[in-house]
Amino acid sequence: MISRIDLRGRPASSLTRTELAGVLPRAATDVETAVAQIRPLCEDVKRRGAEAVREYTARFDGVDLATTRVPPQALDAALAGLDLRVRQALEEAIRRTRRVHGAQLPAETATQVTSGLTVTGRFIPVGRAGVYVPGGLVAYPSSVVMNIVPAQAAGVTSIAVASPPQESHGGLPHPSVLAACALLGVTEVHAAGGAQALAMFAYGTADCRPADVITGPGNVYVAAAKRVLRGVVGTDGEAGPTEVAIIADDTADPRYVAADLVAQAEHDELAACLLITTDAALAGQVDAELTSQVATARHRERVQTALQGQSACVIVDNEDAALAVSDAWAPEHLEIQARDAAKLAARVTNAGAVFAGPYSPVSLGDYLAGSNHVLPTGGTARHTSGLSVFPFLRLVNVIECDRAALAATAPLIDALGGAEDLDAHVQAVRVRVES
Repeated sequence: MISRIDLRGRPASSLTRTELAGVLPRAATDVETAVAQIRPLCEDVKRRGAEAVREYTARFDGVDLATTRVPPQALDAALAGLDLRVRQALEEAIRRTRRVHGAQLPAETATQVTSGLTVTGRFIPVGRAGVYVPGGLVAYPSSVVMNIVPAQAAGVTSIAVASPPQESHGGLPHPSVLAACALLGVTEVHAAGGAQALAMFAYGTADCRPADVITGPGNVYVAAAKRVLRGVVGTDGEAGPTEVAIIADDTADPRYVAADLVAQAEHDELAACLLITTDAALAGQVDAELTSQVATARHRERVQTALQGQSACVIVDNEDAALAVSDAWAPEHLEIQARDAAKLAARVTNAGAVFAGPYSPVSLGDYLAGSNHVLPTGGTARHTSGLSVFPFLRLVNVIECDRAALAATAPLIDALGGAEDLDAHVQAVRVRVES
């Protein structure tokens, strides 16, 4: 079902990002090409505002809307019509996600640098956040939770949501998305999708005030818009096609491994699935399970395309080599179904989120672990974190210094200001400390 890559006989030290480039599969997304297409769109929204958003919405979504604002009664109706079991699950997801993200909030720190000189670090929330919720193959009410709860936990007081309008729902976003917004107390929701929604958040329109930060996953055009708009507005990572790596040894249950590969593959035909195993026998067992499970999968064609495309089973000699391959690939999700899974998880350096043990599937993290499912893809876990409270916070240092401490520091400022030929900097200190 999935191709094999045999790396046995290669020491862990040789299994680096450079050495494995082109060996490990991953869907290629050309964000730069999309940037060339998206930049004029963003400039047009900047120039013409709501009128431009309306035209692009009609062109791309097939819906002509006089305003992007979703009426309050539509939010109320969506919540009233939400299946009770789904509502209960969302409420519990909200509770757990609040608990995890509330614990992330950093405390104010005061450091006495020298006698008379104190620097206090304060974390201040942004004033307004724009949250993007995609509306592609399926609806994502869980993404509403994953984006809004961290912003609320950070203390953001103004939050707006945008999600693509759907002709089948009267030109509004999917009802489950609207219901999740209502559950979270967010009343400003916009029927806008794609790059035009992000440009709306960045520049503002007659319908939507500009935001300070934009978060949320999306397709390549959404990623391109984030790249274009960065600097105008803060953004989180540029999410691409989803992916999972699973490190498994001879103790792993092939049914669990196969089920998790299928679960990831059903997201997208471009999803990438990498099984990294020290047991060649397990590879065969998982392949047999995949044949059986894919045949009965609801989204069989999508799953088959992903598994037969950018997915593979990598066979290595030992756990050190398995960890090296995973770190080189830097997966969005990493499952460890092996002996001492927690100890192995502690050694991982590059992953968006790590799921340790046979009863910690990615599906748990997608919905109800309390962690965030907005995670770095495409190897960007090497330098980017999953969504948390931090994109919604800014560190502001408050510096307090008395005259004696400034006088003691003045000779050092003399030296550095002189070395940089910034005499006014020196005089701004000297005027304060010289009698």
